[in-house]
Formats: sequence, C-alpha cells, structure tokens
Amino acid sequence: MNFGGTIRLNRMGICIIIGACVLLVLYINASGIESPKIEPVKNSDTVSMRSILVAAIKVAEEGGKEIVKVRKEPDIGEKIQGKTEEGVNDPVTRADYNSHCVMYYNLKRSFPKAKIISEHTRKESDCTNLSKLGDGVELNPNPPDQLVPSEDVTIWIDPLDATKEFTENLLQYVTTMVCVAVKGEPIIGVIHKPFETEPQTFWAWSGNSHSNNLKHKDGTATGTRIIVSISHAGSVKNISEQAFGKDVEVTAGAGAGYKSLMVASGEQDAYIHTTAIKKWDICAGNAIINSLGGRMTTLTNETIDYSSSDAVNKKGLLATVKNHQWYLDKLKMYV
Repeated sequence: MNFGGTIRLNRMGICIIIGACVLLVLYINASGIESPKIEPVKNSDTVSMRSILVAAIKVAEEGGKEIVKVRKEPDIGEKIQGKTEEGVNDPVTRADYNSHCVMYYNLKRSFPKAKIISEHTRKESDCTNLSKLGDGVELNPNPPDQLVPSEDVTIWIDPLDATKEFTENLLQYVTTMVCVAVKGEPIIGVIHKPFETEPQTFWAWSGNSHSNNLKHKDGTATGTRIIVSISHAGSVKNISEQAFGKDVEVTAGAGAGYKSLMVASGEQDAYIHTTAIKKWDICAGNAIINSLGGRMTTLTNETIDYSSSDAVNKKGLLATVKNHQWYLDKLKMYV
C-alpha cells in the first residue's frame, strides 16, 4: 500500500500561508505575548514606579546586611574624609562603600535611564561584593502601578546614614535610605533600620500607600517636642526656647533618617535643622512625611527640589506632620 504522494502548492496557496503567518505574528504582539527573555521596563523610556519601589526596598535591605557584616569585623576601615560645617569629623568606612556598591549598581542595572545620585562613589570594578539580588519583596499593602518617563526620575541613595554614630557603636541611629523623586518631588521613600532586634523597613509612596508599620500616633505630651542634630543641639535649643518658650522639649538625635522617622511616628512634633544638609539625607524622610499628610520644607517655607544634581540644601529644614505653618511663624524671627 502506498501512502506517499506529492503536495503541490500554487501561488494562491503560498500567499494564503504567508498571510496566515503574518496574522499570527500580529495576534501574538497584540495579545502581549512576549519572549521570557525580554525585559521591557528595564530599557524603556518609561519606568514602573511599583518596580522602583520594590527595588528600593530590596537594595536598602541588602545595603543594611552589608553594614551589619562590616560592623562585626574587628576593623571597619574607618577614615576621616573631612569635617562637617559644625567642625565635627566626617568619617567614612568600608561599610559605606560596600553598601553603596550593592545599592547603586543594582539600581543602575535595573533602571539605566534614571538619574541615580549616591552619597559615595566607587568604580564598579572596585566593588568586590556585587551579586545579583535575590527575589523581590512582597508589598503589604500592594499598590497599583504607575508608569512615568525615565527622564523625570531621580533616585537618591544614602548607603549609611549616621556614619559617625556607626563608628561609635550607637547603632540605633543607623539607617540605609532610598528616595525616588519625579520632576523634583519626593514620591517614594524607603528607610531601613538594620540594627533593630528584627530589622525594620519603612516605606511610603506619597499619594498612594505606605508600609503597615508606618503609623503616626498623636502624643500625650502637652509641650512642644523638637528633635535636632546632636552636632548642633545647643544652638537649636537656644533658638527653640526663644521661639516656643522655656517648656519646649529638645531631643538630640543622629541621622536624618532616624529623626524623620521620629516625627513620622509621632514620637516628636518637629525636626529642625538650621545649617546646610545633603539631599540624600532628607529625601526619603521627606517622601514618608508627605505620605502622612505632613510637610518638610526649608526654614523659609520653600519646597526642596530633588531633581537637581546640586546635593546641598542650604536653607535649613523643618519637618512636621501637623501645624507646619505655626512652627514656621514661630521660628521666622530667630533663623
């Protein structure tokens, strides 16, 4: 029995087959079916804000692990890189650089078209601790996504906030921070505290949602509670007593991230800073406080622009969750 045969196609048949193939390709593209190797967001002219939030949380936590690891070593590689405006030694350690490597280069690989500014710089070839990050984080709550132009995005990184206190083993003040600004406005803020008994990460997407552990509780204190930098506590206390009266309670703390969280939680009423401060120190706290309905401005009530590569805010700082204008009015005669 012969099952062989010859199939002959005329020109019309060939055209039909070609047309069917074209229609199939168009259908696949229209249906959004893509090869698993394609990474559409990574190299796009737009970025997913939800993806940046997940990445920001992940790198802040990985940076925290690097810091904890170095703190356990007998030599943390401390060097003095200069002095602050208050004349205090400004140290840098191996933990600063290791955290920077993990945070900066993982964000750079994921969002190559976004502007990324870190407190530190180090060549990728000099980073010995780079590896691909593990699985992402589970957001709770889980916000809907939003796409924004890559050119509008600036990501600010503080790989180790409160380095001086880190060298002194005052680890309660130490944080890692990531902030995402869109057209200069701080939208996403992540502050990670790696030295808690259980490391904690606080995050906020302004106008959208924030982590469940980020809750503002109204205090029972009857007086005004203000938190200021350890390095210039005396001068701010004098200003605060003149502005708010002798009953004002002034607490000295280190690290802008720590102080911002104290205001966000309701443990303090206001965070005041009277000298210049770097934007990577304050951007994440600004986004978090904004998400709670508060404000962070200069002492002259100007919003802080985070789109510029100019990293210094020279006009002081006031952060509150409530009664922002009242504080500004009280302070304006003394700053």
